[in-house]
Amino acid sequence: MDTSLSTTQTPPPTPRRRLLPSLSPQNLNVIGLIAGIVILWIVLSATAPHFGTTRNAFSILQSAADVGIIAWAGTLVIVAGEIDISVGPAVAFWSVMLSEMAGPWHFGLPIAIVVTLVGGALVGAFAGWLRAHFGVPSFVVTLGLWLALRGQAEFMTNALPVPLRDNGFMDFIGGTLPGGFPVSAAVMFVLFGVYLFISRRTSFGRSVFAVGGNAKAAILSGIKVARIRVLVFVGTGVLSAVVGIITAGRLTGGNATAASGLEFDVIAAVVVGGTSLAGGRGSMLGTLLGVFFIAIIGNGLILLGINPFFQNVVSGVVIVGAVLINLVLSRRGSKESV
Repeated sequence: MDTSLSTTQTPPPTPRRRLLPSLSPQNLNVIGLIAGIVILWIVLSATAPHFGTTRNAFSILQSAADVGIIAWAGTLVIVAGEIDISVGPAVAFWSVMLSEMAGPWHFGLPIAIVVTLVGGALVGAFAGWLRAHFGVPSFVVTLGLWLALRGQAEFMTNALPVPLRDNGFMDFIGGTLPGGFPVSAAVMFVLFGVYLFISRRTSFGRSVFAVGGNAKAAILSGIKVARIRVLVFVGTGVLSAVVGIITAGRLTGGNATAASGLEFDVIAAVVVGGTSLAGGRGSMLGTLLGVFFIAIIGNGLILLGINPFFQNVVSGVVIVGAVLINLVLSRRGSKESV
């Protein structure tokens, strides 16, 4: 008897196609940040006096610039699986050094600026060298720099401001463009474009992600991990010096107590932007949105008349919340990829 009909197997059902493609954790984070910024802007415009004015928008840009300029380099540091908490004292130290060199030490402003930028690169390279060649954890290295740079700046000045003589360039760098747009914000956006290109279009950028994802595999693939670790810290060193120059221009001098807590704002912006503290994942676009998210919250709290010290509480909550969200999104992404 023919049993072909009875043995024929029913083909498996065709899987249903999703109406929308699966979004990566990074894309979900970007969408969430955009929605959060829009909601924040609407709520604060309705509740905080003068929040929605053009002048206040420029104020937000100026606040964002100090964080954002360093956050571009900070993103690559964290993507590489490292951390740099020395950037706040570095800004204060280089603002003092620039003012001293251009003033009492009679170096002249052009030489003072060059020495400041080169000095920032050397300090960053020193931190990266200790991490790369001696295996000292980057948190310990940069904690030591945090203490040394802040202490040296205070020792040199007795914690008093160092005035900078009137100078057209410094007035410009610390001031605004026609229409009120802050020069520091323009510098921030230019450097954002530079770091976006580096992270996406260069072998160095790809190597940073590889080192953060799996350093041992990166070594086996021929990547010079030690060099990558040194260079990412050179980036934060140079950009800290850049912000130190801008700060000196804005304050018309150096100040050993300037940029207090800046390092935590940078880390908060980078982590809120979706960069994993474990390394290997992150984006410049996410950091850009994180910078503005942090700046808008800080500005709104001030306009609402909330105690400035409470901003530290908000920053702490935001950082912990961002880490939790990153963990949830990472686990979700790993489950979907299985």
